[in-house]
Amino acid sequence: MAEKSYVLQITGRDSREVALIKWEGLALNDTGQPCVQPRLNDCSIHVKGTFGAGGKCVIEGSLEGSVTVPPTTYATLNDPQGNPLSIGSEKIGSVLENVTAIRPRVSAGDGTTLLDVYLLMSM
Repeated sequence: MAEKSYVLQITGRDSREVALIKWEGLALNDTGQPCVQPRLNDCSIHVKGTFGAGGKCVIEGSLEGSVTVPPTTYATLNDPQGNPLSIGSEKIGSVLENVTAIRPRVSAGDGTTLLDVYLLMSM
C-alpha cells in the first residue's frame, strides 16, 4: 500500500477559482495523498483506467486536519443523489459533501488494476 502524491494544475484565468488535481497510477491498496482545499468546494471527479477483476476506487473525505496536519480518519463521500462514491468502472460524477480533505483509495482489484483519478474543484 502506497500513498501516491497528486499534481495540482491551475486552470482558468483566475488561479484562485478553479484547480485540477491529478492522482495517476493508483494500484490495488494505493491511497491518494489527501488534497486540502476547502475553499474550492464544488467538486467533480473522473475515475478511469484499468479496473481489473473487481476493481473499485472509493472517494473519501474528512473534516479533520489542516494544510499542515493531515486527517486521521476518512469516510466515503456521496454523489448528489446520495449514492456512495465507490466506483467500479469509468465514471465522471459530482461530490455532494464539502470536506476539508479529499482523497481516492483503491479498495479492490487485482494485479492489473491501475487507475487515474482527476478532481476538478471550483468556487
